[in-house]
Amino acid sequence: MRGAERRNVAVTTIRWGHDALTWELHVTEGRVHHAGSSLPLVEATAANHGRTWSSNLLVDTAIGSRLRYRGHRTLSEQDWHLLVVELHDEQSGLAAELTYRSPDGVPVVRSEVLVRNEGSAPLRLESVTSLVTGGLGDPTTSDVLRAENDWLAECRWRREPLRVRVPDRNGRHPDFRHKGAHIVAGQGVWSSCGHLPMGGLTDHATGRAWVWQVEHNGGGWRWECGEQDGAGYVALSGPQDHDHGWHRVLVPGAEFRTVPVALACGTDGPDDAFAALTRYRRASRRPHPDHEHLPVVFNDYMNCLMGDPTTAKLLPLVDAAAEAGAEYFVIDAGWYAEEAESWWDSVGAWEASRTRFPGGLREVLDRIRDRGMVPGLWLEPEVIGVRSPLARTLPDEAFFRRAGVRVSDSGRHHLDLRHPAARAHLDAVVDRLVGQWGVGYLKLDHNINPGSGTSAEPAESPADGLLGHNRAHLDWLDGVLDRHPHLVLENCASGGMRMDHALLSRTQLQSTSDQQNLDRYAPIAAAAPAAVTPEQGAVWAYPQPEDTLDEVAFTMASALLGRIHLSGKIADLAPDARALVHEALAVYREIRADLPVAVPSWPLGLPGWDDPWLALALSTPSTTYLTVWRRPGGPDAVTLPLPRLSDVDVERLYPAGGAVEARWEPDTAELVVTLPSAPSAVLYRLSNRGSDG
Repeated sequence: MRGAERRNVAVTTIRWGHDALTWELHVTEGRVHHAGSSLPLVEATAANHGRTWSSNLLVDTAIGSRLRYRGHRTLSEQDWHLLVVELHDEQSGLAAELTYRSPDGVPVVRSEVLVRNEGSAPLRLESVTSLVTGGLGDPTTSDVLRAENDWLAECRWRREPLRVRVPDRNGRHPDFRHKGAHIVAGQGVWSSCGHLPMGGLTDHATGRAWVWQVEHNGGGWRWECGEQDGAGYVALSGPQDHDHGWHRVLVPGAEFRTVPVALACGTDGPDDAFAALTRYRRASRRPHPDHEHLPVVFNDYMNCLMGDPTTAKLLPLVDAAAEAGAEYFVIDAGWYAEEAESWWDSVGAWEASRTRFPGGLREVLDRIRDRGMVPGLWLEPEVIGVRSPLARTLPDEAFFRRAGVRVSDSGRHHLDLRHPAARAHLDAVVDRLVGQWGVGYLKLDHNINPGSGTSAEPAESPADGLLGHNRAHLDWLDGVLDRHPHLVLENCASGGMRMDHALLSRTQLQSTSDQQNLDRYAPIAAAAPAAVTPEQGAVWAYPQPEDTLDEVAFTMASALLGRIHLSGKIADLAPDARALVHEALAVYREIRADLPVAVPSWPLGLPGWDDPWLALALSTPSTTYLTVWRRPGGPDAVTLPLPRLSDVDVERLYPAGGAVEARWEPDTAELVVTLPSAPSAVLYRLSNRGSDG
């Protein structure tokens, strides 16, 4: 190992953390690195300061190798522990201030870096990592986790050995350098189109596991996991030159802050790390009453009106939703378009249709309130249709542009929220819908991906312009909630194409998918708590008149350990199917107080897209809720290992009827579940004996 283990070299140790987490940094000849690793804490490249070892990796940079220790300080902010390390590269003049934050009692570190040009000449910055750390497990026994994420097929986790992409090449001639690693990078405007901005590493020999997330609301992110010093390492970054064409020219005295990232640590496999990450997400988001109360939402879109609302179609649904127990009623797409109008490329003004609502949209909003529910509307705020009058009245500078040309995609322009005219337009829309119309819920959708970004001026790279817009978008959301603190915001982008913690630290809910097939939705619902806290994960439950009772129970069960987004043609259901819907919502109201404190685990492993059996557990200290799905293609029984449980009572919560069996095996801590038909699903509550639930 380089540096850290050379003999007769003085080493200064910095220990930082709390009861749940301890990190040890070593200062050796001015270089700072994590114990067990020679990698610097920060890696960076500039046009005239590349790498010491040529590759496509984020590590082995010249600036990183030259950064020297200036000082450090430890701080505390309420329930958070902070470590700030100051570094400086004399040759380039770049100074770096690395800040680690960790919530008390949670083994997760949030990291970001502020760099400043202290030299005398401009510096064309091309990459800066937000976090680099090594010593993360034995490469021969470690697997890398990544999550593929596509429209209608979100949250598909895969696991493969680290050695698949980082082979052992040692022999008579030792070799400790690599040019390859497991690399995942975002692209375009969406943060999670292709992959979630997440990953993980687990050493199955020791049980140690690490899960990370890049907290960025655009496609400008990257992570890599490889081998250094005979152990695993991870490097996390926002936009950079290799994947995104990013650069930022820092004139003397100028600063740049990286996007934040988080690394969760577990000692008992990936589930332990995901549980820690869930607790961290709760500690690091904006507080909101919705996170505690978890009201039931009815939305008229999925397998229901599908963007074609009218007064006549909505009023029966309003009554049926109220009778079922919904507490919010959301009118989805189409409320702003005249009947028979092709509205896709004319949106932007967000005024109510006259032909769809002859008595005015407020007639429907009033009916929703009269039935004891809060009204909500769908909105796609960041786009302006090319045929919209606003495309002509707003200035060019308010839109995405490249080389001075306004960008369009799928018949829409994209607003640049750094421009005051763009922000003023959206503020006026939201304040009218909320302040004048009394809307209490906005579903914020986003359905275009207009390329690499925007250049507000010729010298700005599109990727840097996109980063500026992304940050302005977060600031706009903060402003909306500052003005309307009880407004509920749902984050949506063609389903789950922007599933990231930057947005979820502001918005209250996350649309997990647009998937219309109930059997295909099950693995998405089961895996969603790996990406979003259970109380924020909106899962569609859309019973249809033609569904069997098993199918009705299946779609309802999929949403019970998340946020129910009830839809479907519920006004047309037969009495026995309607009773199953009402039963599910009654169960949800009984258990939902536990969900905001429960952490997820997967007794059968993270769900496979085609697995015939799926299982998701949410656990509090005294209670475990367990949803089990059976799909066609497997046997009628499954054995679920639950090693953290011992002496428990098993109670079936939903559905109450049906030929379902469960047997607890205390000697092996396993639950054997039998579901005779497929598709079918069941929700259990496993309570520690002697507890109050």
